[in-house]
Amino acid sequence: MPTPLVDWLRAQDDETLAVLLRLRPDLAVPPPADLTVLATRAGIRASVHRACDDLDRITLAVLEALVVAGADSAPVPLDEVRRLLGPDVSVTALSGPLTALRDRALVWGPDDELSLVPAVHEVVPRHPGGLGREAAGPAGSSGLPELLAALQPDERRVLEALAAGPPIGRSRAGSDPDSPVGRLLARGLLLRVDAETVELPRQVGLALRGDRPLGEVALTPPDIEARDRGADTVDRTAGGAALGVLRQLELLIAFWGRTPPPVLRSGGLGVRELRRAAKEMDADETVAALLVELAVAADLVGESDGVAPEWVPTTNADVWAAGGPELRWSLIARTWLDLPRLPGLVGRKDDAGRAISALSDAVRRPLAPRDRRRVLAGLAELPPGVAPGSPAALRDVLAWRAPRRGGRLRDEVVGWALTEGTVLGLVALDALSAPGRVLLTDSDGLVAALRATLPDPVDHVLLQADLTAVAPGPLEPELARELDLVAEVESAGGATVYRFTDATIRRALDAGRSAADLHELLAKRSATPVPQGLTYLVDDVARRHGRLRGGVAASFLRSDDAVLIAEVLAHSDTAALELRRIAPTVVVSPLPLVELLDGLRAAGFSPAAEDTGGAVLDLSDRGRRTAPRRRLPGRSAAPPEPGFEQLAALVSRMRAGDALAGVRRDAGAPIPANGSIPDLLRSAAAARRSVWIGYVDGHGVAGERVLEPTSVGGGVVEGRDGVDGALHRVPLHRITSIAVVESSPSDS
Repeated sequence: MPTPLVDWLRAQDDETLAVLLRLRPDLAVPPPADLTVLATRAGIRASVHRACDDLDRITLAVLEALVVAGADSAPVPLDEVRRLLGPDVSVTALSGPLTALRDRALVWGPDDELSLVPAVHEVVPRHPGGLGREAAGPAGSSGLPELLAALQPDERRVLEALAAGPPIGRSRAGSDPDSPVGRLLARGLLLRVDAETVELPRQVGLALRGDRPLGEVALTPPDIEARDRGADTVDRTAGGAALGVLRQLELLIAFWGRTPPPVLRSGGLGVRELRRAAKEMDADETVAALLVELAVAADLVGESDGVAPEWVPTTNADVWAAGGPELRWSLIARTWLDLPRLPGLVGRKDDAGRAISALSDAVRRPLAPRDRRRVLAGLAELPPGVAPGSPAALRDVLAWRAPRRGGRLRDEVVGWALTEGTVLGLVALDALSAPGRVLLTDSDGLVAALRATLPDPVDHVLLQADLTAVAPGPLEPELARELDLVAEVESAGGATVYRFTDATIRRALDAGRSAADLHELLAKRSATPVPQGLTYLVDDVARRHGRLRGGVAASFLRSDDAVLIAEVLAHSDTAALELRRIAPTVVVSPLPLVELLDGLRAAGFSPAAEDTGGAVLDLSDRGRRTAPRRRLPGRSAAPPEPGFEQLAALVSRMRAGDALAGVRRDAGAPIPANGSIPDLLRSAAAARRSVWIGYVDGHGVAGERVLEPTSVGGGVVEGRDGVDGALHRVPLHRITSIAVVESSPSDS
């Protein structure tokens, strides 16, 4: 008589049950009342499907062998499983897979009586082991070897083709009794499924396969073909990529701050807007889609309020931009790892044939963080600086370890994770960088890990005669801010190239810098002589800058040169500014100061803004901003795994529920009022035994509890709950039934 799963679970110790709940967390939601409920859930089809997702190829092969052997209906010995898997599979090779299956309660029992959860039938392929159904008649008789020995060559070819799998074939010649298929059907070596389909009986397939009934079994994962890239090279390359992606995100935020794209009516970002963002960031559309998704997920960009919402940078973007590169990058890296979306899907067709847009719901995949971590963990198993021979080699290894994971996108997800990790600097040259390793194990140390990877910041630039400056590495924060003000980035990378123009020099002057300040900055921070052309450019722009001064009247305009004021008033393009002279050197306008200055610049003048004390005001456009979404900081997409104490408490609860279910059958009769309840409780307290009590509370509602009495007196029993250890007091006159709880298997 086979042992039921529930009885096998009852015989296991608490540690084994805790391992089961850790490996199959869905069994614990909601907490099962007892072990009977746990055993029932362990056999549910959906739960068995999830439990098999983590099994490797050899373990799934053992599962198929158990199905072929019929272990779901009657126990089978381990030797039968070995016979089906072939002579290459030893007992030692089977120990790991069997342990994995027992730990998940998919298989139970000793080696000579292995039983299988029936729902596994729906998990393995339709034809397990590539074998058909068992058949009665000649195929299942003892005379099968003679029938196979008498086969004609054309008949044997048909059977061997089907024996290699799958066992189903289509043939219109089956109706012809003289054809090979017709003759095999007549002798019962093939079974007819319909008019054009035949099936090879399982017995025939096993006989033709010889000593390998289930074919070749891959006992070990394929070779990953590791190549040493050099840890220093990998980390330096990753550091350059990290700085590059930060620059691209800065460009995206600045671009959308000036011209925010609309949110599609169906949600997401339009194809044209994605292309514009890609051009602005100097990236291809695949990288642009990734960065757009990360900017929104990190709450640096969000939907604005209003009838026509737009994608607008949030106020968090300004806080993020003020941090150092390590802090900014760490936020992006954490966001990517826990991103429940697959940016690689952007641009593909959905089930309706429509292109999938960035930021749309079609990109959402809740299991994406799990698959991303799996790829990085596979790289982390290699020594620092060592990469797989190719992305395909890594895909093959991960596919061997979990063939059922990832669905139809399984292999593509691996490629996307490698590509995206390379863009972000977590992966370089197909090897995991030092920051990537820290992200997997200790994300709190991510800032320090990237800081160690990046080169030391430099305090100088190299000025060149073509009005450019080359930064030979990451700049000190103060120097970087000044250069961003006085020049614009022409190309980014290991060495950043800045270009000086009339507009950038005027921008620095608008921000309050004087020509002397700029000359001092260039002379002090350049490792090369300041080119004469750059000196002339600064002086020329400064000479024309600020000759006109604007203030608030709504606004005013003043200049020490009365002729210049007259020129402004006479200019045809300034009529819309509604200027009115109130003194030879002063005019006023009803327009806001910003609009006045923009209009003057459009007319070809170079005015500057000033405050009430005459100091230069910086009125440059900072871009639009919207309020950030409210969300918990650092929240991970994946729920935390239960700890040991939580699992132990849950096992204790199930043990108590199991004991409770057992004593209900024996303790249903009321206890007579003859003083036996206090005596039984005192005896249990002295022996430190638990009791099951049925009682009625103050509202007349019946209840029950497993209690370990600590004291009995004053008409009250006091004791600790057998599940959570809480202290409870129950009046004796409310107890309706009582029984001593027998020891659980774990207590013996």
